[in-house]
Amino acid sequence: MDLGTQPRTTAALLSGLRAEVEGRQASLVREWTAIVEWASDHVVTGPEGAATITEGYLDTGVPIAGPGAPLVSEFALMELVAVLGRSPDGGRAYVGRVIECAWRLPNVYAAVVAGKLAPWRAERIADLTHGLSADAAAFVDRQLFNASGVGWAQLERLVTEAVLRFDPERAEADRKAAADQRHFDISEVDEHGLVHLDGLLDAADGHDLDLAVSRRAEVLGRLGDDSTLDVRRAKAAAELARHDLALDLLLPDADTGEVVATVPGRKVILNVHVTDTTLTGQNPVGRWDEGRCPIATAQIREWLRSKGTTIIERPVIDLADHVPVTAYEIPDRHRTRVILRDPTCRFPHCTRLAQRCDIDHARPHGQGGPTCPCNEVPLCRRHHRAKTHSLWRYETPMPATYVWTSPSGFRFRVDHRGTHPLHDTSDTSDPSPPDQ
Repeated sequence: MDLGTQPRTTAALLSGLRAEVEGRQASLVREWTAIVEWASDHVVTGPEGAATITEGYLDTGVPIAGPGAPLVSEFALMELVAVLGRSPDGGRAYVGRVIECAWRLPNVYAAVVAGKLAPWRAERIADLTHGLSADAAAFVDRQLFNASGVGWAQLERLVTEAVLRFDPERAEADRKAAADQRHFDISEVDEHGLVHLDGLLDAADGHDLDLAVSRRAEVLGRLGDDSTLDVRRAKAAAELARHDLALDLLLPDADTGEVVATVPGRKVILNVHVTDTTLTGQNPVGRWDEGRCPIATAQIREWLRSKGTTIIERPVIDLADHVPVTAYEIPDRHRTRVILRDPTCRFPHCTRLAQRCDIDHARPHGQGGPTCPCNEVPLCRRHHRAKTHSLWRYETPMPATYVWTSPSGFRFRVDHRGTHPLHDTSDTSDPSPPDQ
């Protein structure tokens, strides 16, 4: 550093970095639009043009994107890839992703061109939609008109839902094939007297097992076991096995004398979103809140038909209700409403599940902030500390919408569509187009 110059402020340094990022993205956007123009000039439009003689060689139209995207000239593609400086396979895949977006994912492509979505994110989306039918890809694209706020796990769930909606036979075949791979294995005993477990379970079975182990591990801790949580969970799993053995000894079959074990039953909680297709039985997709994923109705029926299952019906939870309490502690009914409203930590770009977050008083309780869902926000422990002990601050201009200000003055709008940088520091409005 030149000692004769004044050191730059953190805000100036970060502003420079942001400008570099935006400049790099703008350059990539220009490259994408040029590739789309090239593809438009080299489309093979029909069977009669799929194989033509060019300078004595066979030039074939090749499909490098999903159904509905155009075929492009193979020889022309070779030239383009060379100009791009990419390997033949890598370049072909890259151009295919651009074409996938431009022809099959127009909302995603428009977001890239507008600078709202980084090209590398759009490429990942294109990879996931490449194998979908045209209708399924269009469905995914309609949900991604503002794709900047979509995480990878959410995107994969969206693709799963598209397959369930538009190719249910394939989805059911895939589900059954995957279910046939279930297993539960225990290794040989190692030199320390320990064994390794390896298993693949039905999602509901795995959830039940995790809850049972977690509850027992917590009880062990309260009873004085000072082992780490991981060790207590291992002990808890062993206790579940011993409990099952005790059931075998206590409950012989009255008719045959055969030793049997009883299953206490499964509790299934389904939040049903009623639509016109739900009422007519045309919607093959359900949603499992615990797993945060779409599931086939066939899977739901299989779970509900399991012997000993308990079905609990609960009234609809109105997320707009104001149900304040006088205490500082967050009651469970508040936590439920907050999690349904805001499924993840509301800090910019954070995707930690709200079930694993603290519930923060937006206006501190000590300053008169009520303990009410309208004043409660899920923040993971790290970002809760940042809000409490640093200069990070947020405002709530409208329900489920949060405008954060960083220590250096950068602002971000966080809502159900994700995180959006605000370049105009006085603007907190929705930067996204209206729902389509």
